[in-house]
Amino acid sequence: QVQLVESGGGLVQSGGSLRLSCAASGRIFSLNAMGWYRQAPGKQRELVALITTSAGDTDYADSVKGRFTISRDNAKETENTVYLQMNSLKPEDTAVYYCNARSMWPPVDYWGQGTQVTVSS
Repeated sequence: QVQLVESGGGLVQSGGSLRLSCAASGRIFSLNAMGWYRQAPGKQRELVALITTSAGDTDYADSVKGRFTISRDNAKETENTVYLQMNSLKPEDTAVYYCNARSMWPPVDYWGQGTQVTVSS
């Protein structure tokens, strides 16, 4: 099992910045990627950004490219942390943001509890 604990989020004005953090513990050796998804009211959950745990390769949704940056910290043996730095925030970025960790084997997706990000215009 993998446990995910998120922090960050909140209310910010348009053009502002926020940073989300997600700490993964437990069977972190089984993880091959971590990332962030978001879900706005009435919409499907969508990928925002992901990063592979070993090589650090990243991928972003087109809507956040150039504004959001995902990074990871694997320095601790018992914990992996992934960050999402969000700059130039827009009202359309308002959503609940969920941390995701993906295990290669067994193939399992783990999810955080979600954190609200609200961008006011």
